[in-house]
Amino acid sequence: MMERTTCCVVGGGPAGMVLALLLARAGVEVTVLEKHGDFLRDFRGDTVHPSTLALLDDLGLAGRFARLPQRRVRTVRLPLGDGRSPVTVADLSVLRGPYNYVAMVPQWDLLDLLAAEARREASFHLRMNTEATALLTEGGRVTGVRYRTSDGGTGELRAVLTVACDGRGSLARGRPELGLRRFGCPMDAWWFRLPRRESDPSGLVGGAGDRFLTAMIDRGDYWQCAALIRKGTDRRRRAAGLDRFRADFGAAVPWIADRTGRIGSWDEVRLLDVRLDRLRRWHRPGLLCIGDAAHAMSPVFGIGINLAVEDAVAAARYLAAPLRRGTVGCATSAGCSAGAAPPRSSPRRCSGRPTPGSSPRCWTDGRRSGARRAPGASPHWSPDRGSAGSRRTSSDTARCGSARRRRRSGSRRPRTVPPHRGPPDVRSGRP
Repeated sequence: MMERTTCCVVGGGPAGMVLALLLARAGVEVTVLEKHGDFLRDFRGDTVHPSTLALLDDLGLAGRFARLPQRRVRTVRLPLGDGRSPVTVADLSVLRGPYNYVAMVPQWDLLDLLAAEARREASFHLRMNTEATALLTEGGRVTGVRYRTSDGGTGELRAVLTVACDGRGSLARGRPELGLRRFGCPMDAWWFRLPRRESDPSGLVGGAGDRFLTAMIDRGDYWQCAALIRKGTDRRRRAAGLDRFRADFGAAVPWIADRTGRIGSWDEVRLLDVRLDRLRRWHRPGLLCIGDAAHAMSPVFGIGINLAVEDAVAAARYLAAPLRRGTVGCATSAGCSAGAAPPRSSPRRCSGRPTPGSSPRCWTDGRRSGARRAPGASPHWSPDRGSAGSRRTSSDTARCGSARRRRRSGSRRPRTVPPHRGPPDVRSGRP
């Protein structure tokens, strides 16, 4: 059976759901394929940074997000001194609000919120228990995916554009023309839980022992614990026995040593194979990769989910108008990958915060700028909301090309030249 859609999003993670929501609000028909029957997976990235909190506010979801079960982390503590007692080394509460904290929210709750909001748009379709098994190609162009459902059914979904948001195991990563580049990573991580008491420290707490470093995330009634181990030593360390691990972890974090006995078996200790890599090219005709499908990130500081959201916002900004027209060329896909690839995009640009010197009428929605909203238009931000004041101009394009030529030649930009502004602010201008 063959079906058609405008944009096929493979993977219902943070990148896929944010992109689908933004495109649906812009009037683009979008179909998300998620291989699982729900979003409930443990030890997934759920560290929501201030830039992502600000984006949710821009989308009109701040109130509903605040009602989700969450822990707001404002401090980072490390054991220092001879007594190795926790000392605060970072305090986010001194930053300007309202989002001067990191929200620790179960990822499944966040994804359920995004899915519920996207279902309000008639052009949004979410198909659970549907796994993309192969990319369809015709004449060198990706034209959709072949899929399989949990009950054994198969089919084909044709699309103007297929966006791979299916993580570091993405189908797209097998394509040699995208050029996967791997970077050395010295560590893996063990994830597990330990009970938390009211008298315990709060926030994000680190520790150090003779055999590994630790990080503990305050989840309210329990600690989500990470033990960072040398890469490739998982099997040898497990062979040393669970008692050895309990003792080592208790030595690294003495104030919780009396609870390490709650780790009943190695089945409760999950291995995260930490990878650092990125595709040399994030696109080809009919295909775009974002999030971990384009660049697998370290779990340090929980940056992965937030960079995935940035990718989605930058991609939606470039794709909305071409997808409505049904014409997405290589230049559009290249613009998406250039706009999303670090370091050109910043949390400020991708989260929709105003850039210095920008006009409020360019980056705010109709409610804030005083503009009248068209009948039936969404009351919240969509990728093509705003005035034309921040469209990319020919001079912007020329600067971008000049910057690429300078990078290839090894020369540096004179300091007298203003820095390139990067992709347009995602809330301003029309595509």
